[in-house]
Amino acid sequence: MADVKTHSGSVISIAVASALLTSGCGESSSYTAGEGYGTGGNAPVTTSFNEQALLTHLTDNVITPVFQQFNADALQQAQEVSAYCESEVALANFDITDAELTPFKSAARLSWENAMESWQQAEMMQMGPLLDNDGLLKNNIYSWPVVNYCAVDYDVEFFREGEVNGAPYDITLRTPSRKGMVALEYLLFNEDLDVSCESGSPGNWHNLSNSERRVARCEFAVEVANDIATSSETLLSLWAGDNGYAAQLKSAGSASSMFASEHEAVNRISDAMFYLDSMTKDGKLATPLGLFANSCGAQACPEDVESGYAQRSFAHILNNLIGFQALLTGSDGPGFTDFLIDVGDTDTAETMRDDITTAIENVRAYETTLAEALVQDPDAVTQTHADVKSVTDNLKADFINSLALELPATSAGDND
Repeated sequence: MADVKTHSGSVISIAVASALLTSGCGESSSYTAGEGYGTGGNAPVTTSFNEQALLTHLTDNVITPVFQQFNADALQQAQEVSAYCESEVALANFDITDAELTPFKSAARLSWENAMESWQQAEMMQMGPLLDNDGLLKNNIYSWPVVNYCAVDYDVEFFREGEVNGAPYDITLRTPSRKGMVALEYLLFNEDLDVSCESGSPGNWHNLSNSERRVARCEFAVEVANDIATSSETLLSLWAGDNGYAAQLKSAGSASSMFASEHEAVNRISDAMFYLDSMTKDGKLATPLGLFANSCGAQACPEDVESGYAQRSFAHILNNLIGFQALLTGSDGPGFTDFLIDVGDTDTAETMRDDITTAIENVRAYETTLAEALVQDPDAVTQTHADVKSVTDNLKADFINSLALELPATSAGDND
């Protein structure tokens, strides 16, 4: 992705992985090791593991419920944001007091937090409709790390005026960085009514009163929340609808499926799990820590945390880990750890299961925000990064090799 400006005018550059997949073999067959990984690859692995059962369980009992929960949360979010905006209008008209407004604003913020919790688990499950068209649907819902708060400010004013360059305003035609959950966080949690643009302000914004600005922002927030709800419906339809992606996964290896083999479909799920490496570990932890270049140069940088306005960065990381854990272990059914045990790699199964549990417990233990921890206790954040890296190191090595899966294209040769 291109470099983009954050709310502070700094720059973050993070590459988002795209999966290139190759076919494997079905149940009770020999698989070859991940191509291009390691020095010589593994010998073929023979297993009787039921990959169809793995696909069915993960699809029906892990992934689909997450998408369903996000859909429910997105619909509730739209309702709460609408109720909050009605209260802002009432306050502007002197029909209610600030004290009467507060519960509506808090409910809208809580609805965003709830929707983000389910979405951050869904981030670990990007495949099919979330990857199509260069990830357009995914980015319409949540564009991070591409953020542009100045552009959001402009769209607040465009929406208030009802047009963009002489054409009627249509949020479905706007670029992802101007809408979605990133924009909604900014609109709901940013108390500064000045624009985030480095110079100038959109339209007539500088002439509006604070009351008019709050109403303009909340009215655009309603539009954004409704658009997110629509996108969540689209995702659920493309995933769970007749002959949707879920059905394609579960029928892998049959003539009706896009997947030539069950193993190829399993590889699509494992590819999605690499979000933990490229985005959670590198983007959400290593970058603000200064392990990669960031807005502050090469040092701890609170400005570069994922959730700068709501300060929910640790909650986002936690839900990434929870989503990964559910795919890895299968929760109450077959997961990748069962597959590893079946092919004789119990050590990797147990190590990854223990490491992900440790990472989750340690993130839960924080009693501060990530931005604060980067300043007050960077060693603790460094340990959190190490906890996640322990998981992803095994993901990129023994996990892939033992199960004869292919690495996502952007992870091949990555030894970080």
